[in-house]
Amino acid sequence: MASVPHYFLLVLVFLDSHAAQPSCLPGCACSEESFGRTLKCVSISLGEIPRNLPEEFKQVRIENSPVFELPRGFFINMRTLEYLWLNFNNVTVIHLGALEHLSELKELRLEGNKLRSVPWTAFRATPLLRVLDLKHNRIDALPELALQFLVNLTYLDLSSNRLTVVSKNVFLNWPAYQKYQQSGHEAEILSSMVLALHDNPWLCDCRLRGLVQFIKSVSLPVILVNPYLMCRGPLFKAGQLFHETELSVCRKPQISTPSANVSVQVGQNVTLRCLAQASPSPTIAWTYPLSTWREFDVLTSFTAEDATLSELVIPAAHLVDRGNYTCMASNSIGVSTVVISLGVQPAQALLAPRSLFSPSESGAYVDLRVVKQTVHGILLEWFAAADTPEKWFTLYIASDEAFRKKVVHVGPGINTYTVDDLLPGTKYEVCLSLGGQPPRQGRCVVFVTGRDDGGLEGRERLLHTTVILCAVLLAVPVGAYAWAAQAPCSCRAWRPRWCLRRRKAPRCPLAAPELRDDPYRDHTAVCEDGLEPGGAEREGDEQRAGEGDDHRGGLVWTSSP
Repeated sequence: MASVPHYFLLVLVFLDSHAAQPSCLPGCACSEESFGRTLKCVSISLGEIPRNLPEEFKQVRIENSPVFELPRGFFINMRTLEYLWLNFNNVTVIHLGALEHLSELKELRLEGNKLRSVPWTAFRATPLLRVLDLKHNRIDALPELALQFLVNLTYLDLSSNRLTVVSKNVFLNWPAYQKYQQSGHEAEILSSMVLALHDNPWLCDCRLRGLVQFIKSVSLPVILVNPYLMCRGPLFKAGQLFHETELSVCRKPQISTPSANVSVQVGQNVTLRCLAQASPSPTIAWTYPLSTWREFDVLTSFTAEDATLSELVIPAAHLVDRGNYTCMASNSIGVSTVVISLGVQPAQALLAPRSLFSPSESGAYVDLRVVKQTVHGILLEWFAAADTPEKWFTLYIASDEAFRKKVVHVGPGINTYTVDDLLPGTKYEVCLSLGGQPPRQGRCVVFVTGRDDGGLEGRERLLHTTVILCAVLLAVPVGAYAWAAQAPCSCRAWRPRWCLRRRKAPRCPLAAPELRDDPYRDHTAVCEDGLEPGGAEREGDEQRAGEGDDHRGGLVWTSSP
């Protein structure tokens, strides 16, 4: 029969060994594996990796949790950690010092996260790392020195990311890194690396030429999981396997045009063309003196694998459009340009009674717009070009609440004016003319302010957000103004036809009369919803009372006095 002291000693040993076991995190599971103690946290609400984890853990698995970053210093007490699995979380950022103190780490698995980039120099702290799993992330770049500190790597998975172009030197240099780490002259390759690159949107142009050649002739020490990589772009290469495609050498754009001098008459349509041959495909941009005020459609098409045609379409050319147009083609190799000179000749047809200009202003071009809305008003900006040296402008500001029009004379060199103290629920008309001409000789903008339902504070908020209820920036014929609709305009009803057509000629649905040979820049309708129709109906009634008004589609067109 055992003595009492003997039993007492056994109890002490049991209690001591039980107390030595580290406690497990709430909601997680801890177990003893052949390689050591494991912490497993799956599908629990961890906003971050727990701090000060016990050093005894050899493997940590945190999966299906909202962990979004690997910050610096979280593994300071885990110098013996060998396996870190963080699959299917929301990891977006890995800080540069996140892997410090993990000198024994052998596996890092980050499958199914949201990484766009990886701090590759951070692997300097993990010289024993053999498995790096990064599949199903959003990585879109792989630096040429990415594998510099991963000399012992045996498995690298970059499949199902967003890689488009990668240099072949990323993988060709890897054996050299291994030899550099060894001492002596008879250094050999330490191991082979299994590499996964499939299911990326590879862009098969000249920049990928080196990698395509590498894939075709890949040999030890690199082994591909799937050697049949496929091109995702450009369009004429989509669906081709790397083994089936041939890529040319990169070169800077060579640009040309069928005609460097183009001449048209006023009102005629004209298309300027330039052809760029380059690899990779270039980006083409047009610049010209009035590009800020006159935006034209640009059509781009591919005539061959390495040839891009760009067309600048100018509808109803005006005298102000004449000048030099520069077509610029650029890619990663260089930039080339070609200049096209456009001449616009005046036409006698413009002096007809229905002309957009009077004979005295046959060479005038006027563009007036609302560029900004403030708490108390709006900011007007204009551009004007005329054959005469007269640079004085006159602004005529009228509202349905004022008996007289406000006349403002603006001196030379000024092209902006702020209209302050706007009243809520009021329709305004602003016209610009050259010199001291009457309003019928100018160009006009008509807008309606929102209602005031909340006193001064509400009014300021209202004017700040909806000061332009429906600003119809139209270049109208002489003596014709566009007035407000019978009910507030609604983007819900007009959106398909008008409000979202950023660079198309504004057409009121079933309303505005068609303007022929309109040389003016395209404009935008700015609409807001949610106002009551009372004030607008009153304005519509006043307009309907006028004799000779033309009611079509809710807009009222009247002649100026």
